[in-house]
Amino acid sequence: MSRYYSITESKKSGEVEKEIKRKEEKKEKSKHKKAKFKEETEKTFYEEDDFDPYEGPVTVPNEVLKKYQRGKRLDVRHLRSKSHKAGLIQADKKIRQSVQLAARSELLLQEEAGFLEPDENEDTYRVKQEEIAAAADITSATKYFDLSLTEFGPYKINYSRDGRHLLLGGYRGHVAAMDWVTKRLLCEINVMESVHDLCWLHLPTMFATAQKDWVYVYDSKGVELHCIKRLSRVLQLEFLPYHFLLVTSSEKGFLAWLDVSIGKMVKETYTKAGRLNIMCQNPYNAVVATGHPNGSVSMWSPNVEKPLARMLCHPHPIRSIAIDNKGLYMATSCVDRTMKIFDVRTLKCLQSYKLGAAAGFLDFSQQGLLSAGLGNVVEVYKDCCTQAVKSPYIRHKITSTVSDIQFCPYEDVLGIGYSSGFSSILIPGAGQANFDAYESNPFMTKSQRREMEVKSLLEKIQPELITLNPGQLGSIDIPTLKDKLEKKKSLPHVKPPKVEFEPRPKAKGRSKSARVFKRKKIVQETAKRNFIKSAVKEKPVEKEKSKPSQGVLDRFKSKTK
Repeated sequence: MSRYYSITESKKSGEVEKEIKRKEEKKEKSKHKKAKFKEETEKTFYEEDDFDPYEGPVTVPNEVLKKYQRGKRLDVRHLRSKSHKAGLIQADKKIRQSVQLAARSELLLQEEAGFLEPDENEDTYRVKQEEIAAAADITSATKYFDLSLTEFGPYKINYSRDGRHLLLGGYRGHVAAMDWVTKRLLCEINVMESVHDLCWLHLPTMFATAQKDWVYVYDSKGVELHCIKRLSRVLQLEFLPYHFLLVTSSEKGFLAWLDVSIGKMVKETYTKAGRLNIMCQNPYNAVVATGHPNGSVSMWSPNVEKPLARMLCHPHPIRSIAIDNKGLYMATSCVDRTMKIFDVRTLKCLQSYKLGAAAGFLDFSQQGLLSAGLGNVVEVYKDCCTQAVKSPYIRHKITSTVSDIQFCPYEDVLGIGYSSGFSSILIPGAGQANFDAYESNPFMTKSQRREMEVKSLLEKIQPELITLNPGQLGSIDIPTLKDKLEKKKSLPHVKPPKVEFEPRPKAKGRSKSARVFKRKKIVQETAKRNFIKSAVKEKPVEKEKSKPSQGVLDRFKSKTK
């Protein structure tokens, strides 16, 4: 036999198994060392090739961050409470994180607004709508169309907040609601009486019409929901979406605010200014502006009987007024063919123009373009608020007199209502290129519409918060606070001394702790009361001198010097 068998036979069976395990462990260690050495060599070899110069998230420019900042950072150095300080630090961290996320989301906004760029010695107002539609894409070209409605005009129009739905109201009773993008008719009715104005409510499922006598509310299928007889002889309608208020102006001079969520009349004011057929809202602060025949413009709130501001804009009767979406500029037109631009914050005139005819209708777009209806011509002006403009941006002529104009939100479209129908024309650069789905979503489903209605009702702003300057709502009224502090200081303030009293122990269970505490309390309260009485006697409070009471027959007495 060989030497190997002789050795193994002499060993025990347990030792053989141990040696086999040791050999296997050595093999695994060597394999692990080889793999580790291979990884290290590959790392050193490919280190320069795999280097990422843009490691980490993309940096956001400071200019973009300033758009979404919500004020200054919180200063927690003066706080003593550690728990309160930790909570504020965590809240500040969340705010900064949300600002960065909002600024970073601009990378997803791929659409950009564009305007017509003319060549040398060329004017944009000479470009016709047919040429713009021919140069645009197919979807944009379909938004240029005309509706011939010759029997029931002139027509008033109103676009919904999401820019998807359109309301048409003829003076002779024709009312129609449609999805103008797909040209799908929602409803079409004849109310058999004159229609002066109409507007969508908080969602494109209900709309209000100002008819001959009263205001009616219909749903999107044309079914009458309400008849508001308290609002009579209404000429203009405006809806405040964040307050759920329907604002009406009547031919008798009454201005009314109706809460459509609860059906309650919030305020009804008699303006003492005659017929109110010119009205618009300021989207920034929900203040309602009205134009009057004496050339003045008044700004109203449901909290005050008198106007918040009244300014003399023209020496002749006003034809139309409009305020931009940011609440910075107000445009007014007069019968003497003048159009003026005012700064709403300072109430000063910035620009004054002389038009070819009196502008009966004005409207601002989301990008600041101003449209004016001059007889049967519609002119659109660009940058007319910040600088003097010599010629219009777009000019369009129609077949009959203009009765209403309005820019469509989130679209480069201007709607024109006139005596014989409706026309939709293309205005490049008029609407916002990107929409906020949380604010208004043109592609919302039924479930999204339902959720948005519930959310907007929960976040409804009370009408008491409508002011000219919304920034004052979060500020402190320093003068009244000082008056309160001075009144507190003028009052006599004395601090009674502490009374240390230990009652004598009594027998028969009358020295229990509850009875002892009660006796201590009685003695301390009586001592405190006596001290206050004595302090008041020493420093009496000056009382106001009251006038002597007069009798009924005192007026017949002779007056003596």
